[in-house]
Amino acid sequence: MSVTTAHRRTRPAAAHPSVRLVAPDLRIAGGPASSVLRVACSVGPITRDSAARATGLSVATVNRQVSALLGAGLLRERADLTVPGATGRPRVPFEVDHEPFSTIGIHIGAVSTSIVMSDLRGRVLAAVEIPTPGGSSEAALMSITRSACAFAARWHRRTLLWVGVATGGRVDTARGTVDHPRLGWRDGRVAAIVGSGLGVPVSVSGHVEAMAAAELLLAPPPSNTIAAQDGTSLYVYARETAGMALTIDGRVHTPASGPGSIAHLPTGSSALCGCGARGCLEASVGDRAVVAAAVNRAIVAPHTRPSIAAVYGAAQGGSEAARELLTERARILGRTVALLRDMFNPDRVVLGGQAFTAYPAAIAHVREAFVQHSTLAPGNVRVTGFGDRVQQYAATVVSLSALYSDPLAAMRTVAA
Repeated sequence: MSVTTAHRRTRPAAAHPSVRLVAPDLRIAGGPASSVLRVACSVGPITRDSAARATGLSVATVNRQVSALLGAGLLRERADLTVPGATGRPRVPFEVDHEPFSTIGIHIGAVSTSIVMSDLRGRVLAAVEIPTPGGSSEAALMSITRSACAFAARWHRRTLLWVGVATGGRVDTARGTVDHPRLGWRDGRVAAIVGSGLGVPVSVSGHVEAMAAAELLLAPPPSNTIAAQDGTSLYVYARETAGMALTIDGRVHTPASGPGSIAHLPTGSSALCGCGARGCLEASVGDRAVVAAAVNRAIVAPHTRPSIAAVYGAAQGGSEAARELLTERARILGRTVALLRDMFNPDRVVLGGQAFTAYPAAIAHVREAFVQHSTLAPGNVRVTGFGDRVQQYAATVVSLSALYSDPLAAMRTVAA
């Protein structure tokens, strides 16, 4: 078993000995091979000279890394794109060889699970969504793995390299296990079941940290550079659950004891939380809480199996009561983001999750509440560019994190 992790192992490994578990490395890696692969992903096809300028490496170093990555099958040369009159192999552009390989990402949510097939550039090729199975973690994970295997079988022309799992709860990346109170999971053997079922190396991550990593590693760069994103970013997520993650100088902060929680931040609302208190964040803004409030206010009928989509539909269809309900949630979110921003004072704030993206009319109220309650000067606050697909890209980045961190070592793990 191959295990790479920055977390201290406090309990025996839970993965089966045949499972190749690698902890996700959610950062912009600085190694020469990873730098060359990253520039090929973001701006390829690119010549070696241009890659040297973009990465800050010498042309000789770029040449060596390109040769090694070509040998590993991760890059390919594009002689057809060589500028007329140019001589010598360094003038031949190269790019990621994205057609032979794929990875599978799985996002396990409290209500639904997404299974995503991606190429090495982080492009989503296809995705399916299934209800998250109930019951024990063993039964649920086996069901999810069967669905992932069936999905992977559709892509028999591609070689599957890796599987990445992103989920809520408390994730032990070194053991590949998850405690997920909302699902009733205790020590759920995610890596052991999913990794052995798919037969490829596996990485497991908390989903909000993975979303922050997707902004770092998969979002289009503002310019043709792969310089590390300096400073700090605060990522705030809200859908069925709520969470946050910090990115510091190109690395997602992952505490050894697991991420903190904002689920029980006080909001001043009257919503009753499962912890027994009133006004906790998740109990006030989560999809399930909003649907329950919509039923209580007769916005949607209880016998119709109401969903958050029905609440959005009612608001878009002209229901003033639905609009007021969603505005209340938006203002709570805006106040919460202001509190977190003032607490951490990051250089930028990114808002992700369907509570921000599925009903665009609410964003103005989020911004208004943020401005009213933040005590600092106006800052850089934006909504994620991944929109309603943020869970898919979170799963994708976990499946690619080892390849992006150390591509040659990752391919050796695959070959093992």
